[in-house]
Amino acid sequence: MRRLSILVSLLLATAAPAAANDPKWSEPIAPFKIADGLYHVGSRDIAAFLIDGGKDGLVLLDAGVPDFAPRVIENIRTLGFDPKRVRILLNSQAHFDHAGGLAAIQKATGAKLLLSAPDAALMKRGGKRDFAFGDAVPYPVARVDGIVKDAHRVTIGTATLTAHITPGHTKGCTTWTMPLKVDGATKTALFICGTSAPGYRLIGNPAYPNIVADFRASFAKLKALPCDIFLGSHGSYFNMDEKRGRAGATPNPFLDPEGCSAFLDASSRRFETELAKQQADHLRAGTVQK
Repeated sequence: MRRLSILVSLLLATAAPAAANDPKWSEPIAPFKIADGLYHVGSRDIAAFLIDGGKDGLVLLDAGVPDFAPRVIENIRTLGFDPKRVRILLNSQAHFDHAGGLAAIQKATGAKLLLSAPDAALMKRGGKRDFAFGDAVPYPVARVDGIVKDAHRVTIGTATLTAHITPGHTKGCTTWTMPLKVDGATKTALFICGTSAPGYRLIGNPAYPNIVADFRASFAKLKALPCDIFLGSHGSYFNMDEKRGRAGATPNPFLDPEGCSAFLDASSRRFETELAKQQADHLRAGTVQK
């Protein structure tokens, strides 16, 4: 839990300003249905999504911190599914709070893990030598069984998810989309990877020299993607706490394209504000040195 507290201080404030230092970040909650074939099995703020592909099996997107893995398994059972039917593990970002539980869940289910190439490299290092956090928040290494590229489709039975590589928060940050039947119509769910730069060095970063270009390109891509069902790696991104209280209602409370657009606009503004601050600090430091 000490590592979790470290990560909270580094990452939590990036989920949403209101969530900063919230002890409920990893609090267990009951699993719930978002839409037909899609369920939340994560914690109060660290999201994990279960996708039902029918008779061919299940997909799990994200796994929370290492200590939360047993709860994810329990949540899957609570929903009436056999965890052994999880065939594929996917990840949004290879940070401790989203990838830390993958090794334990892989061991429990035998599922294959698919990651983007940069995040697969981070996973193989167990989160060490991270461009921003160094070795501060390591986690158990899971076996990487395949690499997903941009526009890669992952299909299991009736479920198909499409990968969109949106680097910045991690070098291989992966946003996912999938079609869903919602209120009698086909809609697109958008699972946003991450949009923040928590304490990141944005100017002259030798460990990630193209970080600014990557963030800006990712914001442009995210804003262009369809987003009917607004979801993400943290519940605070998409106001999950409030929406889950209305789960099952019509219209579906997770139908929120306006909220999705507002979140991305606010995130890009925060990024540009932080970048401008670092640029000004860098300029002042250069002036002092002269």
